[in-house]
Amino acid sequence: MKNIALTVCVLCIAFGATAQEKPEYYVAAYIWPSCHDDSLGHAKLWEEGTGEWQVIKKGNPRFEGHYQPRQPLWGYELDNDPKVVAKWIDAATDHGVNVFVYDWYWYEGGPYLESALNDGFLKAPNNSKMQFYIMYANHNVKYNYWNVHRYKDCEDILWNAKIDWENWKIIVERVIRQYFKQDNYFKINGEPVFSVFSIGKLMESFGGSAVETRKALDYFREEVKKAGFPGLHIQWNQGGGSLMSPNDAKRFSDEVHTMGFNSVAMYNMGGFNEDYVVYGTNSIKIREQMDSILDVPLFPCVSIGWDDTPRFPAKGIHDVVHINNTPQSFAALLYKAKQYADSHPEQPKIITVNAWNEWVEGSYLLPDMLNGFGYLEAVRDVIIDKKYDKYGVKQDSCR
Repeated sequence: MKNIALTVCVLCIAFGATAQEKPEYYVAAYIWPSCHDDSLGHAKLWEEGTGEWQVIKKGNPRFEGHYQPRQPLWGYELDNDPKVVAKWIDAATDHGVNVFVYDWYWYEGGPYLESALNDGFLKAPNNSKMQFYIMYANHNVKYNYWNVHRYKDCEDILWNAKIDWENWKIIVERVIRQYFKQDNYFKINGEPVFSVFSIGKLMESFGGSAVETRKALDYFREEVKKAGFPGLHIQWNQGGGSLMSPNDAKRFSDEVHTMGFNSVAMYNMGGFNEDYVVYGTNSIKIREQMDSILDVPLFPCVSIGWDDTPRFPAKGIHDVVHINNTPQSFAALLYKAKQYADSHPEQPKIITVNAWNEWVEGSYLLPDMLNGFGYLEAVRDVIIDKKYDKYGVKQDSCR
């Protein structure tokens, strides 16, 4: 049984929200905030001043029909421009996406790529229409991972995601002050949601022990309470995923329990395959396994596709989702995720989507020159207009 205490989320998932304001579904799209001139990124990775657009524009086709480079419908806009993000917010909320999940990093003793959130989203004049929360995304970064053109074959570690207690305390204070206190920060039962992407690196930061890591997370919880919140909702983000062996499944569920995570989500839906339909089918099997072993809420994830060839010169057709990769196929999987949410009334109806703007990985809701607004329209069809009946058949109305 999932945590029954979360049933109250049906009444008030967002702190201060009324029943009239509360949407039926929370569609939370991940934001990879790399496309702006970050000072650390400029010094170490993207010297042209447009962030990772520098790499995305160099994407090249590896096989017949391969869609590279990706062409944004609105052009190569900077993600820390509040006018750009205001346009994003209008497009997102018009189509049923109502939460942004911002990847958030801490390298070399300070924030990395934070301007997209601070200067883009939080300064957008219409940001009150959209809720947001943080995913602490620290992971090891090799020199050639985020700009292979600059560093070629150098696979030494540029940034190690490991931190110490001193930096952890700075992070906790900064996140509470800058983000949790925002009126539109996403909360469950009044508790700010804080997602953690690389659990292994977090554990390594605190001696590799689940028990010691729990102490760091409990410190965070206490600081959040001191700031006036009822608590902290800490979300385990599984990243991608695959079916686990019985031993791996037990270790996973034990660590979720030992460290006191409140829920589990995924960044990618897992089960990669060249055929999007197979990819999606595999992801449902992974979700079913995770659901069976967890005693906290699991939130379903739907990915749009996968193509990270701009980062990796050696990758080709077998490393890319390129069969049945259409807005229609995405809508079918989103419908299945909605069914899962509906079948778990004891927890909030949260569906994560990879992603809003992962251009470099070929997974984005933003309109492009190939599909236009097709993926956003798919979200609207499933979430707002509810054009799919209980059998998953689309019911088109005359207009």
